Amino acid sequence: MLQLILGGARSGKSRLAEKLASDSGLDVVYIATSQPLDGEMNQRVASHRARRPDTWGLVEEPLELARVLKENAGEGTCLLVDCLTLWLTNLLMLDDPQRLAQERDVLLDCLAQLPGDIIFVSNETGLGVVPLGELTRRYVDEVGWLHQALAERCQRVVFTVAGLPMTLKGTPL
Repeated sequence: MLQLILGGARSGKSRLAEKLASDSGLDVVYIATSQPLDGEMNQRVASHRARRPDTWGLVEEPLELARVLKENAGEGTCLLVDCLTLWLTNLLMLDDPQRLAQERDVLLDCLAQLPGDIIFVSNETGLGVVPLGELTRRYVDEVGWLHQALAERCQRVVFTVAGLPMTLKGTPL
């Protein structure tokens, strides 16, 4: 099953995804896309690590998400990807303007063939003011297009607000 958990900052989306992964009864591999480049991000990463069971596997990959999914997906396994917006940001910040499109397309193309369960976590960024600046507008556009493409492929899509999940597609929680 493919699931997409969306929400704003501190909406409870990661906590919900972690609960779904734990409740799945499958072996869980946490795929972290962040690059903790400053003290604040290091604290966020430490907080996420402290919440996760020691039995979960961990793969840290900021760019090649499709490759990591292919290498780790399997029957009896739940992959939890946290988070897509950090992954997309990492790709946007590269000097190679084509890399984002390449990695996104490989990701979307491989999903139907992957065994096991996959839970994607991502920030919904398109509900606010349109940002000033070309890069931030491109970021919001790219995230919106990615979410639409993933939502189309996922069996369940959940929007999380104030810790409350609202099922947009699929079996309600």
